[in-house]
Amino acid sequence: MTINFLLEDQTESANGNAQDIIGEGWEEDAFLAVLESVPDTYPSISVDYFAGRSFGDEFGGAITGDLGLVNVSYVVIFLFLGATMGKAMCGTGSRWTLALGALGTVLLSTAAGFGISSGLGLFFGPVHSLLPFILLGIGVDDAFVIVNAFNRERKVPRSQETNSMIRQRSARALARAGASITVTSVTDFVAFAISSSSRLPALASFCAWAAICILFLWFFASTFFTASLVLDERRQRDNRRECFCCLTRKNEIQEDDEQDGFQENAVSRYFRNYHAPAILSNVGKIVVLVLFSALLAFGIYGAAKLSVEDTQREFIPSDSYLKSYLSATDEYFPSQGIDLYFVFEGGDNIFESRKELSELNTRLDGLSNDAPYIAEPISQDVYQNIMTELRDYLIANGSSKVGGVPLGEDNWPTNEADFMTSMRFYTNQRATENGFKGGPGIEYAQDISWADDSQTQINAIRVKSEYVRLTKMKGDRIIDDSDRQIAAMDATRELTETWEDLPPSFQYSGQFIAVEGFKVIKKELFQNVGLALLAVSILVMITVGSPVTAFLITIAVACCIIEILGFMHALGIAIDSVSVINLVLAVGLSVDYSAHVGHCFMVKTGSNNQRALEALADIGAAVLQGATSTFLAVVVLLFTKSYVFATLSKQFALTVVLGSLHGLVLLPVLLSFFGPKSYTSSEAFDKLTKRKVLEETDEGAMNDEKNKKISE
Repeated sequence: MTINFLLEDQTESANGNAQDIIGEGWEEDAFLAVLESVPDTYPSISVDYFAGRSFGDEFGGAITGDLGLVNVSYVVIFLFLGATMGKAMCGTGSRWTLALGALGTVLLSTAAGFGISSGLGLFFGPVHSLLPFILLGIGVDDAFVIVNAFNRERKVPRSQETNSMIRQRSARALARAGASITVTSVTDFVAFAISSSSRLPALASFCAWAAICILFLWFFASTFFTASLVLDERRQRDNRRECFCCLTRKNEIQEDDEQDGFQENAVSRYFRNYHAPAILSNVGKIVVLVLFSALLAFGIYGAAKLSVEDTQREFIPSDSYLKSYLSATDEYFPSQGIDLYFVFEGGDNIFESRKELSELNTRLDGLSNDAPYIAEPISQDVYQNIMTELRDYLIANGSSKVGGVPLGEDNWPTNEADFMTSMRFYTNQRATENGFKGGPGIEYAQDISWADDSQTQINAIRVKSEYVRLTKMKGDRIIDDSDRQIAAMDATRELTETWEDLPPSFQYSGQFIAVEGFKVIKKELFQNVGLALLAVSILVMITVGSPVTAFLITIAVACCIIEILGFMHALGIAIDSVSVINLVLAVGLSVDYSAHVGHCFMVKTGSNNQRALEALADIGAAVLQGATSTFLAVVVLLFTKSYVFATLSKQFALTVVLGSLHGLVLLPVLLSFFGPKSYTSSEAFDKLTKRKVLEETDEGAMNDEKNKKISE
């Protein structure tokens, strides 16, 4: 047994948002509160319930509840940053304070981006809660690239560097890393900015927020984090402690930290001695190309199989009371189809077309097997027409109980005024000596809209029909068949356009809101991802300065996106608003890995093989560390109960793994084959850099001597 409570609509507009504060308050404080307290002691009765606010509450609650996992991700990232940016053990060479600076960069960017976006009045939804996590992944990559470049620019023992030399070292580092992070930040920004024009409101708003946040992330990485890096380097030179930088360590700086200049770490040595030689050998190149060709073929196959599905139920946590309610309704009150209403407007037109309207069922016969898939009008369960019911009543009973108006030979009232009178008496409840009495057709009162309280003129009537059940099997589950629902909606609209002899009309179904989304979301997916890739290729060409390198980077990113689509099909991830957002994000993230390698390749000199090897030895460690840190954060989200975070974690993991593989394996091989010449200024720049280092060393020594004399 079901019991429905219908509340009066008291919706009001507040700050541009429609809210029914009274109705939602009653649902929470009275309806849900009472049903949540129902005891479990009844021997054979169970109670399942649902309110208008339930879906929003449970979806938003799932997102909010799992935000704690994002905090755990920040802790994991902090530990990884501290252990890999410097020495893991606190002491000379450790950088735990700088790790806090990297997280501070992300937090500052998040706060600034959220503030500006809110100030601009951009819509904020539950999915926007993912932004701090996304910015964490992008920001950490930038931090590793800057630190890697800064480390490589040290040419003398740390204890011999003056403040001026450290400042100059940071300038040289940003000359290298700044260009690289600018390339990736601009491409990320444009990828999201393009998608902010999407017709899907959730996607458009999310991408607008993300674009603004990424601008601030680039700004703070170039300023705040770099300044933190310089201050931390001074601290290390002066042998001061981590967070207590005013205290000097008792132990002297260790000998290995006093070596002349930068020494490659174990990861860089791996790329130089093992990884690069393996993939850049003749056999290695063939193996790489064959494997990635197979991976691309798999991606194309899976992308072609991807379908649009109604994932609304997936947003509900598995332990929510809504799951129980929906299971009960599926079992005891299964829907046989989707309600469809034809609304005809204009009282004059309705009276003039009374015969055609009452025989509307003849136009809906035989439409159930093909689009528009309208159920056969054989019973009131699937077809309800007030004009048909009034006609049949007048034929059977006359008009004595519905106004007593004269009827013509066609058994209809002879004029429009009498027709309105019969309609009013047929559908209205009226007072009698024995109390209130309903008209013979009072159940059809909801199908008529009167122009005013006098009920002498009709605005519109509606005819209820129904689509056949448009579902399909996916594994052992029954899900909506979005393709057939789209076909049904479009064919219905085309059908009514042919009814030129009937009053003006429109069609409505509660499912149309979802179907409209189904109709555009697949197009939006490929359109937004395609435009993002096009914009990325143009921007990479401008910032990298080489059409060939930009083209190879774009090829690597495009292959990565196609393969992500293939794995989405394999993992059972459907096309919906969440997966589309993550795919736009994947364009921005995957281009980071390839753009860093491509840009580094252009500043190296020698043969293509040598330049690819040097690029991997130079930037490979930073790219791998950034990818690893993001992947570790994703692992935490595998324990989520939220559909949004679960989908994000899967697609994020795919993006990190496939993006880093394409950037660190496929792209170097492509560059070794087709890579253009290095920048003409590369060799001159190297010579100039060496000369400046010598000058700064001499100048630093002179400044130290001068400062010593002044101090004395």
